[in-house]
Formats: sequence, C-alpha cells, structure tokens
Amino acid sequence: MTKILVFLLALIATYSFAQKKNAPVFVVGRVINAEDSLKVKDLFYEGLREKTKQNFAESGKNFSQILEIDPSNHAALYELASLHHSQNQEKEAEKYARNAVTVSPENKWYWLLLADVYKKTRNLDQLTLVFDELIKINPLEEDYYFDKANALFIQNKNEDAEKVYEEIEKRFGSSEGLITARQRVYQQQGNSGKASSDLESLISKNPSDVRNYLNLSEVYLKSGDVNKTIETLNRARAINPNDPFISLALADAYKSQGKSAEAFTELKRAFSDPVLSIDAKVQIMLSFLPEFKDPKVRTETVALGAILTQTHPSEAKSYSVYGDVLYQDRQLEKAKVAYKKALELDNQKYPIWEQVLSIEINQRDFAAAIIDGEEALSFFPNQAYLYFYTAIAYAQTKKHEKAISYLKNAASLEVEDKTFLSQIYSGLGDSYNNLKKFKESDQSYEKALQINPDNSYVLNNYAYYLSLRNENLDRAAGMSKRSNELEPDNASFEDTYAWVLFKQKKFKDARVWIEKAIRHNKDNPTQLEHYGDILYNLGEKDQALEQWKLAKAKGEKSEILDKKIYEKKYIE
Repeated sequence: MTKILVFLLALIATYSFAQKKNAPVFVVGRVINAEDSLKVKDLFYEGLREKTKQNFAESGKNFSQILEIDPSNHAALYELASLHHSQNQEKEAEKYARNAVTVSPENKWYWLLLADVYKKTRNLDQLTLVFDELIKINPLEEDYYFDKANALFIQNKNEDAEKVYEEIEKRFGSSEGLITARQRVYQQQGNSGKASSDLESLISKNPSDVRNYLNLSEVYLKSGDVNKTIETLNRARAINPNDPFISLALADAYKSQGKSAEAFTELKRAFSDPVLSIDAKVQIMLSFLPEFKDPKVRTETVALGAILTQTHPSEAKSYSVYGDVLYQDRQLEKAKVAYKKALELDNQKYPIWEQVLSIEINQRDFAAAIIDGEEALSFFPNQAYLYFYTAIAYAQTKKHEKAISYLKNAASLEVEDKTFLSQIYSGLGDSYNNLKKFKESDQSYEKALQINPDNSYVLNNYAYYLSLRNENLDRAAGMSKRSNELEPDNASFEDTYAWVLFKQKKFKDARVWIEKAIRHNKDNPTQLEHYGDILYNLGEKDQALEQWKLAKAKGEKSEILDKKIYEKKYIE
C-alpha cells in the first residue's frame, strides 16, 4: 500500500474500540496495531475515571497521550475540548472541538460543544455556521433553527433572522414560540404594526390566553400608544381580574401618562397578590431606590414594603427588605422591629444582624447591642464588624477590658477595609486611655494613623489626650490642626485645638479657636469652661468667671470648676 493511499484512508477513517483483533487502523502517517489499540482503550477509560474524580489535569494527560498514538481520535479530541471548556479555557477548547468535528462531522454532540464555546466567546459569526451544520445533521430539530435565528438577531441581522423564521413556519408551522421570537425582530425594526397584527391573530385563535394581551400591550406601550395599551390590558383584566402581571403592566402605562396615583393603586394590587413572587416584588422596590430622595417615592415604597410583609408573612426576606426601606427612610425603630422579625424567621442572615447592631449603637441602646451582639457572634464568630459593634457597646458601658478583648478579636481577623481597621485601633486607643494604660493607648492610635493618616477622629482624640497629659504638645497641635482641615466647623475638633494651644500657652490663638467652637455649639459646658480658662490667662478675669458660671449652669459638674468659681481664679 502506498503512502498516498494510507493518507487518503486516514482522512475518512474514524477510530473504534470494537476493531477486530489484529486489524490495523489507519491514521495520518502511521498504522495503529493491536497493541496500540489496547493502550488507547486503557488511556481513554483512565481519562474518564480521572474526569469523574475531577482530577482534570490527570484526565487531560491521558487524552493527550491518546492523540500521540492516534491523532485522529475524535473521542479524545472531544474530551479535551470539554475539559478546557469546563475550565473557561475557550481558546484551547475551540481548537480541540474544531478538530473533533473535522474528523467526525456527523456527530451532533461535537458541534453542540463547539456551539457552547462560541456562545461563551460571543463569536456569533461562527456560531451561526455551527447551527447550519447541525441543521444539516438533523433538519427536523426545530431548536437549531431558533438558535440560528437568535444568533442572527443578536448581530442585528434582522432580515436574515426573519428568513430563518420563515423556514421554521414552512417546516413546522406557526406557533406561539415563533410569533414571540418574531416580535423581538419587529420591535427592533420598529415595525409595531406587524408585531401587533401577529399578536392580534394569536388572541383571535386563543382569546383566553392573557400572555398574548400582555405582549400586545407592551408593543403598544413601546410605540407610544398608551391608550391602546390600557385598552388591551383592560381586555385582559376582563378575562382574569386577579392577574398581578396585568396590574404591573397597567402601573407602567399609568406612570408613562404621569398618573402616579393610578399607577400606585395598581402596584399595591400586584403586591397584595401572593402569586407574584417575592423576588419580583423586591426587584420592583429596589428600582425605586435611585428616586428615594423624593418624599412621595419614599412614602409609596414604605407602603409597598408593609404590603410585602402582609402578603408574605412567613418569608424572612419580606421583613428584611421592609427593614431596609425603613432604614433608608430613617425610621430606625420601625426598621429594627422589621429586622428582628426577619431574624425570628431566619437567624442565619448575617447582614441583618449587622444592621440591627448599627441601629442600636446609633440609638445609644448599648445594653441591647451587647445582648444582640453576643447572640450574633454565637452564629458568626468570624465577623469583625460584630466584634467591633459589640466592643463599642461594652466601651460605652465602661466595660473597657471587655471592649479591648473584642477589638483585638476584630483586628485578628483578615480585615481588608483599611478605614475599618483604623477604626478598630482607634477604639483600642480610647479604651486603653480610659484604663490609663497610656503606652498601649498611644501605640494603638499610632497604629490607626499608620493605616489611615487622615482618620480625623483619631487625630482629634489622640491630640486631646496628649494635651491632658501635657505630653508631646507639638505633635498634638499638628494632629489637631489636621483634623480641623479634614472636618472644618466641627465644634469638638475646634475645642481640642483651642485646648492644645492653651496648653502651649498660645492663649490668643486658643481664644480664636474656642470662640469658633462656641459659635458652632454654644451650649457645650466643657467648651464654656475652657473658654473661661483661656480668658483668665488673657487677664480677662471677670469674663472668665462669667463663662465658668455659665458652664456650671449648662450642666458641667466637677470640684475643680466649683473651686474656680469660688476662688475666682484658674486652677490647673
């Protein structure tokens, strides 16, 4: 046999494991003997075993070894293509799949895999050609025609897509699926007349199918004919008065006319129907969030949230979403009630626990935050925010050792948010300072600033505590000045800077900043006492006494303040 004949036979031969014993199988440029045939068989089944164990690398090695022996083994080519496709290695998958269909062009599974690759890579030109081949293999498979038409439609080749739909109608007859598919083409072409006439034809054949009325109403709405939209939907409502999708469609139509009251009435009707899924309702509510600054939108969204909980009372999601809406509307107490109801139904929703603790801290209900924080941590012991919120509650109730323990736990977890990590060390600095562990406090503040040099809260607190100890006043002044640059007009920060300047005996500068602080918060007793101290050191003793008395009247209570007033002089 000549080499040319061997080559020609190789082009048409396909490998089979069921070859007769000792019968040679011809491949490009070589002959496979019985020993090679058995080896290929073993490698193939070993490759399949490794594939079922998800050992994809080992599986691929076996199939690759088959190709070294038998380059035209289409089964191995297909398996390699499938392996690469499952790992999103589409370039390699395409190469092997194309080789497989070249060797075995009648195998539909090889072409379907190649189609999947082209869908994933959005190679629509090639995808169309693949469906041409699949149609040749099985011209009675209607789905192949629809898939080809869809690929053409995505490429905006509407005329070519319409030709495929004509072929479908010719071969398989008209159907609802065909008319629906054609609708997309008509609407993309702006051919609302053709779209509506096809749908009216469907309605005349099956007048009880509400879906056709909904599709027709959408055509009219997109073409700007709102009156026909509403007329069509009312025809549908006469058939099925309780269909929530009719209500949603009417809500869109009324909204396009600016009839917000009518639109809201239809939305409430749809939300009151349990047939409409909770997920669909949640998506509708989320769509309102960009307009949430509008008080009317907020009011309506809150009302829909209440209906959601009434319609789906056993769904944690309904209370969670309602809580989110109330939270956005700053109705914190009601939001907390909704969140807690959600947790009664499902206590494994971590974000809800975090929201509850956030509200309780905001409300300064620290006792509740400790109870809820401990319970949340029993379910989610590796969540840094839960430790942080619970630590804040402990610190605010003067349990600083406990707060430090929880803050250390938070810091030990992998916290990627640098701003949050800085807040954790800031909290450590505050609690250590309250325990008069100044070395540890300073180290914590320095760590916080190392992570986030512009943490204004740390800059202010660290500066103030250094000034109280008369330590490193130049550093304190620099930090306090920076905090005021970051947050101008913050009375607390201005008071701190005034006090640091006072400690540096820069009394005139201190007066400028304490007066700024009082302008922004005239009733703070600590600031008024500081103002008196500064005035006294500027020689304005009567005015100083007046400020000390005012501080006492505003609620400042200390033996030193009483002594200042009694002795009419500044006391360190």
